[in-house]
Amino acid sequence: WIVDTVDGCNPLECDEPTETVASQKREARLRKFRELHFKRNEARKLNHQEVVEEDKRLKLPSNWEAKKARLEWELAEDQKKKECAARGEEYSRVKLLDITADDAERWERKKKKKNPDTGFAGYAEAQFRQYQRLTKQIRPDMENYEKQKEESGEDFHPTSNSLIYGTHVPTKDGIDRMVEDVEKQIEKRSKYSRRRAYNDDADIDYINERNAKFNKKAERFYGKYTAEIKQNLERGTAV
Repeated sequence: WIVDTVDGCNPLECDEPTETVASQKREARLRKFRELHFKRNEARKLNHQEVVEEDKRLKLPSNWEAKKARLEWELAEDQKKKECAARGEEYSRVKLLDITADDAERWERKKKKKNPDTGFAGYAEAQFRQYQRLTKQIRPDMENYEKQKEESGEDFHPTSNSLIYGTHVPTKDGIDRMVEDVEKQIEKRSKYSRRRAYNDDADIDYINERNAKFNKKAERFYGKYTAEIKQNLERGTAV
């Protein structure tokens, strides 16, 4: 049988390149569609992660970032101190090598403004200043914290039904730190001496220093009740 040709081309053979081009375009469009689908899923996943992270940040305290930066700085400082101790160097001297004169002057001004010692104003103020000083010395031990958390289990955060109260045994290092701090307080207290104004014109109604302190205490608490009796005794008109 005879096959018609157009310009010397077989119709069956001429259709093959057309179908090949169409299939290539279809594959390209499918590949592009798969890429877009993958990118959409990836964007959806990233958006979900960002929403979760933002929700976590909103639930944190307002000063969480500052606290986190402070704790990281303290951990880095402790690590540097350990490295200096291992090399037999003094950390305070090594630290000064990285501090410029401007930074040192700025920190000195800041230190004077922060928690200045205005002298003894009352027992409540003195106790509060000591509380601030002691809390600043606290260094978190995360390893010990995680260890106690694993050992205690659900009782780590006790409730009214927990029986863990009174079972904690402090470590030897913790006891040594407490003893060292108490000894420092005793030593500082022994060196402290508050100047007391002495009035030369005041009446001498005591026989020694101890008796003078007792008289001052008695006058402070009972002076307003015994003022008239004291005046009568001085005038000689007491009955």
